[in-house]
Amino acid sequence: MARLAVQALAKRYGAMSSVDDVNLTVEQGELVALLGPSGCGKTTTLRMIAGFVSPSSGRISIGDNDVTERAPHARNIGMVFQSYALFPHMSVAKNVSFGLEMRGIGRAERDIRVTEALRLVRLQHLADRMPRQLSGGEQQRVALARALVIRPAILLLDEPLSNLDAKLRGEVRLEIRNLQQRLQLTTLMVTHDQEEALTMADRLVVMKDGRLQQIGTPKDLYERPADTFVANFVGRCNLIAGEIVGRGQFKSASGIMLPCGAASTGPGNGSVLAIRPEKLEVEPNTGNGITARLIAINYLGPHIEYHLDFQGTPLVAVRPLPSGRDPLNDLRGQLVSLRWEPAATQLLANSNKPEGELA
Repeated sequence: MARLAVQALAKRYGAMSSVDDVNLTVEQGELVALLGPSGCGKTTTLRMIAGFVSPSSGRISIGDNDVTERAPHARNIGMVFQSYALFPHMSVAKNVSFGLEMRGIGRAERDIRVTEALRLVRLQHLADRMPRQLSGGEQQRVALARALVIRPAILLLDEPLSNLDAKLRGEVRLEIRNLQQRLQLTTLMVTHDQEEALTMADRLVVMKDGRLQQIGTPKDLYERPADTFVANFVGRCNLIAGEIVGRGQFKSASGIMLPCGAASTGPGNGSVLAIRPEKLEVEPNTGNGITARLIAINYLGPHIEYHLDFQGTPLVAVRPLPSGRDPLNDLRGQLVSLRWEPAATQLLANSNKPEGELA
């Protein structure tokens, strides 16, 4: 295992910049997730680290070695592709063995390492099967075994679960994370799936337009996003445009005074008030305080989701399922009261996301 370091990495196609000044370190044994919307540059970054795309500038180091100019096979990197990329005419064992053969490893050593890799992913009983005879989850585990069998210094995962159904994603996600932690694999994963990133990664790296927006633990980015883009992309967030008019006082764009616990920097500062859905409480209209119109109620098993219209800004609240009858059940289309703890709010810089848009 080794440490991965990326310094001032950039990729330009003519006048267009796909990746710009990316600086990132993945410590030994750490799993870091590159998270962002399609086209943000995360896959290009991963492919530059793997050696499949040549950077326009910057440096890539694995341990003490500068690998920026090395061919992919000379970087000691294992990669799991979004499409699995298994050879359809080869058995499971042959697929896993292929990388060892290309490295000139002898037959006896190959057999030992293939058996070991298949045991790690619990597929040793399927060694003689062909890829077409496997489920999606089994194919993904074969791809993982093929990446692990070469004993890589760095493991790269490119949208590893995107082709699996929801139930299977949860199972394979847990398997990959447990294996990564047990083997202390230095791992960089690309995903656009927020839940996948939040549950698997030690740290998240949010990208936008080829640049890094924020780096931190899942808790840091969820509870202290740098701006409205990060707040919207890591989980869901209610965003209300307005301005600070005094400490603990926020005036919405529609002129409603709202409680705010974030420290203000003085009147007249444009900002956005952010409230996570689980922090927003909804109750029948009391005739006082903040009101919004209840648009819809969605039943989500252990939780209920309330969709609201606050002066033209859509809001959502997620609350535990009531033990008895929901008092809001018959109030669709009517005004209801909103409440939140001031300390549950944040003041964020507006990164040009549409007001009130939910991730």
